[in-house]
Amino acid sequence: MKKTYIKTLIVACVATSSFIGISKSAEAITEDRVVTENKPISLEQKYGGITENDQQDNTSNYNQINTEEIMQKPEKTKEVALHSTKPEIGITRQMPEKQPEPPAISISNNEKDLFARLVEAEAKGESYQGKVAVATVVLNRVESPHFPKTVTGVINQVVGHAYAFSPVQNGQIKKPASDESRQAVEEALTRKDRLNDSVYFYNPAIATDKWIRTRPVVKTIGRHVFAK
Repeated sequence: MKKTYIKTLIVACVATSSFIGISKSAEAITEDRVVTENKPISLEQKYGGITENDQQDNTSNYNQINTEEIMQKPEKTKEVALHSTKPEIGITRQMPEKQPEPPAISISNNEKDLFARLVEAEAKGESYQGKVAVATVVLNRVESPHFPKTVTGVINQVVGHAYAFSPVQNGQIKKPASDESRQAVEEALTRKDRLNDSVYFYNPAIATDKWIRTRPVVKTIGRHVFAK
């Protein structure tokens, strides 16, 4: 009877101890799970990888290095600025008008009109270049010591028993000048081309003066020969 009681007591004590041990193990496991769930550990932290703080530090370092490179190489900044500039669309830049060159020789409007009428009569049917050349001969005579000193004086000069220019002799100079002849006079007054200081011109097809043919020829324009 006593032996049976003792065995029963021993079994009860062992069962109690086992239960207590199991409870403590359960509590430990529960606490570990709670800690794990509250503080999750990433793979990077577990195996020594890059953390979020490391990524922020790397980003800051990269921005600092990139800024320093731009400061050291300003031409890159200029290049970026050039590519980013938008072209002006629909804006028309007006070119400044070319101003006419001032004349080297100044004459009155009445004298210009007389001059243009002589050019029209002498070079009618000739090219614009031919008209400018005729006007240049008149101006070369004005500057020559062998002729009168004014445009009017040169045009109305008398040689022998006749005027030097046939349109003055036959009255053709009284006809109005064309716009082209007037423009030719304006260009000749700038004295860009002096025709090598030619002071004579003639039409070899109709010229009867043998002396004029002995003058050194400078240039031929259209039907006129220009000589010195």
